[in-house]
Amino acid sequence: MTQEARRIRIGIDTGGTFTDVVAFDEDAGTLTTTKTPSTPSNPADGFINGVQKVLDLLGATGDDITAVSHGTTVATNQLLEGKVDTLGFITTTGYEFVLEIARQAVPDGYGNSYFWVKPERIVPADLVKTVEGRMDFEGNEVRPFDEEGARATARWFRDKGINTLGVNFLHAYANPSHELRMREILREEHPEAIVSLSSEVLREYREYERSMTTLVDAAVKPKVSRYVTNIHDRLDQFTGANDAGRERIPFYIMKSNGGVLSATEVVHQPITTVLSGPAAGALGAGLIARRAGFDKVLTCDGGGTSTDVTVVIDGEPALTTEGSVGAFPSKIPMIDVVTVGAGGGSIAWTTPEGQLKVGPHSAGADPGPLCYAKGGTEPTITDAHVFLGRIPPHLLGGEIPLDEAAAANGIAELAARLGLSPEKAATGILEISAWNQANALRQISVKRGLDVRDFMLATFGGSGSLLACSLVDILDLAGVVVPLNPGNVSAFGLLTVDVKNDYVQTQVAKDRNLDLEAIAKTLDELHERAAEALSQEGFAAEDHVFARSVDLRYFGQAFEVRVDAPAGEITREWADQVTEAFHDAHQALYNYNFRGDDSQQVEWVNLRVSGIGPIKRPEVVTIASNEGAADVESRARRSTREVVFDADQGRVSTGVYWRPELLAGDQITGPAIIEEFGSTIPVHPGFHVRVDEHANLIITKEAAR
Repeated sequence: MTQEARRIRIGIDTGGTFTDVVAFDEDAGTLTTTKTPSTPSNPADGFINGVQKVLDLLGATGDDITAVSHGTTVATNQLLEGKVDTLGFITTTGYEFVLEIARQAVPDGYGNSYFWVKPERIVPADLVKTVEGRMDFEGNEVRPFDEEGARATARWFRDKGINTLGVNFLHAYANPSHELRMREILREEHPEAIVSLSSEVLREYREYERSMTTLVDAAVKPKVSRYVTNIHDRLDQFTGANDAGRERIPFYIMKSNGGVLSATEVVHQPITTVLSGPAAGALGAGLIARRAGFDKVLTCDGGGTSTDVTVVIDGEPALTTEGSVGAFPSKIPMIDVVTVGAGGGSIAWTTPEGQLKVGPHSAGADPGPLCYAKGGTEPTITDAHVFLGRIPPHLLGGEIPLDEAAAANGIAELAARLGLSPEKAATGILEISAWNQANALRQISVKRGLDVRDFMLATFGGSGSLLACSLVDILDLAGVVVPLNPGNVSAFGLLTVDVKNDYVQTQVAKDRNLDLEAIAKTLDELHERAAEALSQEGFAAEDHVFARSVDLRYFGQAFEVRVDAPAGEITREWADQVTEAFHDAHQALYNYNFRGDDSQQVEWVNLRVSGIGPIKRPEVVTIASNEGAADVESRARRSTREVVFDADQGRVSTGVYWRPELLAGDQITGPAIIEEFGSTIPVHPGFHVRVDEHANLIITKEAAR
């Protein structure tokens, strides 16, 4: 880089329909946003197109890029679609049916119903091989590792042509030596094998969850590795690093835990990216909402294929280690996201009985909705919005014209099958979609003891704000926050994210019998691993930040509660602080605790350390006040459009406002349509909009003002 080069960090979120791009000029402190159509056949094409597009807007070159952060759905989509290639599983003799036994759990909604059938195993029984050798839960060797048996197993998988393997030996979390030796033997006997070890993927007890998490990691490793390597190589074309041996552009991938990790490390930990895209959006929306003064927020990220929702309190999204993607449980730290198949491309269809259904199958980006005129054959949520006049006859400021007639014809055909007017059919599509989203929001809030009436809804994504008013009506929310450039919030979130690595070690002990020296030793080891990873990522030792946490439970409980643990020396007073925090957290979660009851002992289960490498965050924009400016009607109102909000009332004349012209303090009363480059916000009758100093739209019901 020359001395004149600028310092530009780029965040890119690849969705099912559009690829969103935000560039942060670190010297000027400015943000530049844009979007480009996604390329599902090869997502890397859309990614590179987005980089080039934002560089052209800035008049910059590849030499000006200091880093690129990316939220990807490659692993997520592979698991959601169940496209898992043939896997092999190597485990301890006697535990070959751990996947079949699982947890004996029946999903919510089935109860004791006889008709529920377990989903297919990720590895069929005939591709599970065992090796003799055994550790106990403290890491002591009970039976020696059978090297000859291990070699025979490696050769068997080699001869079968099975190149993706997961290894989980009993109690490897306490002592990984047998697993490490198994990998060495696989390298010697089956060098083409891609291997995931449970002791590196998830160093926690619970054999089923550890087995599944390890196998999911192995399953996504080939595809994620190819994708990340391809993009990194193509990024180097912007600087000539491929040919001239110049330094590569730093490339980071968003992790499910709310941090990022370099691309070179992600290929070794691909499971950490399974909720990469949704995590970035939740972080970005949480930061924006908190700056706007809202500490309790439900986020709603609406894209072309699906909608992701989560809870954010005090700017921090809720975390879980009990998550799953599709049918696959993944016990890694991840932002607690619920996904529903209700995006702009979700298809409206009728059952043989004549019922109207919406989603979960989607037209995606290709061929897309009918109005895209790219070969779509079925009406979608986007077509309903176009027909009702709620979105303009073009997207991205006119870059993508929409075929209104095609949308109208598709809605009319659907309406004829239902025996309804086209307006009633279209509003019915949107009502079903809103209820699908509302049910997902209930799942992460009401079902977890939260009163949604205290929460604002932060809507973002290209389609996230289209049903905002309907969701307020259904859930009785406090209101809605719509950030500026809502279609790019996930990409913005990628620029706010620190590098973060999580390390865990199971160490079960009752609180009254704690070995404080052993706890200190384990935390020091986890601390060292985290520090080493941060140093490899290029962070100076003085910039390292560490966070401790502990999983605890009452003796006899099956599952734990995680609480933060303070820094400092490991003493009895330190341990007491942790257990007091556990009592408080248990009370908050379950409405009871056993503080002061000596008959109910607290048990420590897992020790955790997170290593954090902080980055420079862009500031949330501040806009000018409307004091002394022309009134909002003459300044921001661009046109009038006939829009259907209620099928019984038909089309009503509705003002259309251009969002970039809005100033702090502006107020608009519905019905209204507010448009910007990458998003549209319909404001229903009975709702009121206020623009705050950060350009957010604060939408509330007139009756609640």
